[in-house]
This record gives sequence, C-alpha cells and structure tokens, in this order.
Amino acid sequence: MGNFNKHDTTRDACQLFGKQAKNGYDWWWNSLTAYHEKTGAAKQFFIEFFLCNPALGKKYPVYGQLPENQRKHRKPSYMMVKVGTWGKDAVQLHRFFGWKKIKVNMSDDFCISADDCRIDEFHTSGSVEVSAETAAEHPEMMTDAGSMSWNLLINKKVAYNVGYGAGKTFRTMQLFEMFWHAEGMQTAFDGEIILNGEKYIVKPNTCFGYSDKNWGKDFTSPWVWLSSNDLYSTTFRKRLENSVFDIGGGCPKIGCVALKRKLLSAFWYEGQCFEFNFSKFWELPTTKFNCRETEDKIIWHVDQSALGRRMVVDIVCNKADMLLINYEAPNGKKLHNRLWNGGNGKGRIRLYKWGKLVDEIICRSVGCEYGEY
Repeated sequence: MGNFNKHDTTRDACQLFGKQAKNGYDWWWNSLTAYHEKTGAAKQFFIEFFLCNPALGKKYPVYGQLPENQRKHRKPSYMMVKVGTWGKDAVQLHRFFGWKKIKVNMSDDFCISADDCRIDEFHTSGSVEVSAETAAEHPEMMTDAGSMSWNLLINKKVAYNVGYGAGKTFRTMQLFEMFWHAEGMQTAFDGEIILNGEKYIVKPNTCFGYSDKNWGKDFTSPWVWLSSNDLYSTTFRKRLENSVFDIGGGCPKIGCVALKRKLLSAFWYEGQCFEFNFSKFWELPTTKFNCRETEDKIIWHVDQSALGRRMVVDIVCNKADMLLINYEAPNGKKLHNRLWNGGNGKGRIRLYKWGKLVDEIICRSVGCEYGEY
C-alpha cells in the first residue's frame, strides 16, 4: 500500500516560504453535495481559500488583472475566498483580502483566517457577497454576483498521498511548478450553506465530499482533474461505501523540464488500493488520456496501468452544468481562459487486476476539470 492512504497534514500546511512567497500560490479546495432545506433537492458546492504572493502584500488586495498593475508589472497579492455552485445557476463568487488583514499559521496545524472567513483541518466558515454593480465594474475581481455563507465541520476520511513527489525534500526545494496533495479525497462534511438566501443542509453520509490542495509557481496545461465517491457497483449491484477515486495532472514540470501527458491517479476500492503514479517508475506505469470539448459537453477518457492493475475511466459533463473557473497566476498572467470546472460529471470506471475485471462502476457527482492553453 505504501503511502497511498497515509494521512500527512504537514502537506496541508501553507507552503508560501522562500521564493514562492514572492512568486507562488497555495490553495485549499473543498467540494460537496448539499440538500435544500425545504425541497430536499441536491446541489453541489465548492469553497476555496487561495493565497498569492504574501511577501508582496499590502493593506489592500493587489489585483493582477487591473490594467494599471499590468502596466507597472505589479504581481497579484491577496487571499481570495472563492465559493459557488454548479448547475443551471452556476456561479463563482470572490472575496479578496489584503495581506495586512490575513492570519496564516505556517506550522503543520494550518489555520487561515480573515474577518469571518476561516479554514483549518477540521472546520471552515465564512461569507462572500458580491453586488451586481461590483461584479460589472471590477472585472479584475473575476467574479459573478451573489451571496453565500457556510459553516461546516470537516472529517477527512481517505487520503491520496502521492509519495515523495510532494514530500518534505521536494517541497523545501520547490522543484515542481505545481504540487498536489489530497488529504481528504473522501471527506465527510457536516453543517449548512446559505446561497442567495436559500438554506442547504450538509450531512456526512450524503455529501460525497472532497478536500485537496495545490500550490506552486504556475498552473499546468493541460489541466485535468476527476474525482468522486458517489459510486455504484454494477458487478455487485450495491453502492460502494468505502470507495473513492481521484485523478489529477496534465503536464507537470520539474524546473524547466516538462513531463508531458502525465497523470497521478488513485482508486481506493473497498479497502484495496489501485494507484497509477508516474513517479513510481518501478511499477511500470503507463497513461493514455484524451480530453475534448464538444458543442455542449466536456468528455474525459483515461486508460492507466501499473504492475498488474488497470483502470479505464470515461466521464462526461454537460457544459450547462459547469462554469469557466477563473484564476490568475502569481506572475499576473491569466492564461487559462477556458478552464472548465464542474461537480456534476457522470460516467463509468472499469477496474482490472492481472487482466481480470474486478468491477464496473457507475460514477456520479464527479468533480471534474479540463483546460488547455
């Protein structure tokens, strides 16, 4: 099993030290399903805390997309709290804080807060409200209009620890352009969310929650992410209660060297681990993937194998259920302008061991992302 499901909260600590303090980002992402208090209708939400360039911090946020800052080559510097939902009323809402107002615990027990917005290993709460006038008059904020507040307990049940690639040595040397750690690829949330005045209830056993983090100097292209623990076995005709998969990557870089078309992937299948990790070369990993955009859909196909294991993944998500998610890099550039992001993907996964089909699994509530520049 190795490090596959080994929890390591030191990787969740803030990594913006050294050179990355002046040219780096670090973010904590959470996504989940909640249910309308009155109708019971399911809805997927996301909550993210995004830190950028603390050593360049000011009293107020520095927006990299502001024309004046671009002319003067000012890098962005702020904490952005990004929240929202997918579906027919998909929305992403941004609230920014200057570094003088942000508190960050740089120890292994991470805690980040500003005003009423807070996140640590076990809890997150806060509020974001953006008026239509603010969204229209400030494109540098890259935000829609609306309001959302939340108060959630966090219980990270299954981890995806990618191994030495995000270990202490590589983190200290800051070798990769983009790092990844999923401390809670299966996470139980408990609490409530209020979106535009409508209350949604979050329950641990039905939230299909996910928590991870990324950090580094820039973003990968292509950018691929797929994950879900809303899974049903067609072979055994039952819901899989102790299973989750997670796929991420695209084109990782070590310094200036690009490792093209590489994915890190894991399937925790009812206590068995199926991992496909390009850094574990002794397991002879292979990866083939194709992501494409049609007029109304984003489609992912991933085929991976390693040491007698194989996973074939086919996921689709309607564009109507997605949004084009907005980030700017620490250098102030916004190269990803068609980064599709969703929480309503669906499809099938086939798992094999030594050529024999272990299970064919229906996947729903798939967190999904694809973008290329």
